[in-house]
Amino acid sequence: MKALLPLGLLLLSVTVQGKVFERCELARTLKRAGMDGYRGISLANWVCLARWESNYNTRATNFNRGDQSTDYGIFQINSRYWCNDGKTPRAVNGCGISCDVAWRNRCQGRDLTEYVRGCGV
Repeated sequence: MKALLPLGLLLLSVTVQGKVFERCELARTLKRAGMDGYRGISLANWVCLARWESNYNTRATNFNRGDQSTDYGIFQINSRYWCNDGKTPRAVNGCGISCDVAWRNRCQGRDLTEYVRGCGV
């Protein structure tokens, strides 16, 4: 949990300004924030998730017409389940809901070494 606060603040400040990370730059940033192995998730998995959710773009947004929610940021945090953006009907604003559709489809069970190869992490 300690790693999430600095990471959240880092990514929030970047999101306000907007930044598209390079793959290795993101890997190094996440590594410095203590995310390699956080809750058993490897650094390669975090980088893979960011690649397929937002293409490393901290300003990425995606409106979901079905439930009128919006996915925000580099990891596409959903306003229906994770945060209250003041616009989403029936927003839960809770934690513990899986947020890994792109990870499941593109990363789970695969060799992810390419996501950190050559990054010096």
